[in-house]
Amino acid sequence: MSLRDKKPALLLIDLQQAFLDEDFWGGNRNNPDAENVCSDILDKWRELNLPLFHIRHSSQDQNSLLHSSKPGFAFNDLIVPQSNESIITKNVNSAFIGTNLKETLESQNIDTLVIVGLTTNHCISTTTRMAGNFGFNTYLISDSTATYNRLGVDGEMYDAELMHFTALASLNKEFATVIDSDELFKIL
Repeated sequence: MSLRDKKPALLLIDLQQAFLDEDFWGGNRNNPDAENVCSDILDKWRELNLPLFHIRHSSQDQNSLLHSSKPGFAFNDLIVPQSNESIITKNVNSAFIGTNLKETLESQNIDTLVIVGLTTNHCISTTTRMAGNFGFNTYLISDSTATYNRLGVDGEMYDAELMHFTALASLNKEFATVIDSDELFKIL
């Protein structure tokens, strides 16, 4: 049985213009190709006519690039939703909190999720953890996500690549199956 037979839903998380401003988020972003990978996955999902959900972050902080009044709130040009595609707006890291995502998935009998988007150690990690805890069969696509440098509690700067792979390692086989896009396309 291929993954497509399970009618998996694609969650495209926070693929917004704001994340193109690398310095705002901590600099040294890893995986600059993440949005291109997401776009390729989205094209395949549309071709297979599988369910998909565009999740966008709407910050309550008026100074955030993700505030709805800022240009950064807009979807990335590579991943613009079509008029018939669902858009869910969240205000916190998890796509499940304060939204109807879980109920919508359940009403459509969707139990398998494929997660892509930004950023690995924030909204991707939080949503993936909750998806796993809710019992969804969850796949996280490792080369479809990215992050930035992070300042540690001791003042040490942690490299984006380290943050990315540590987040993936923490999620793999605990909350999700972590695979890359090549493997995803093989099992679809």
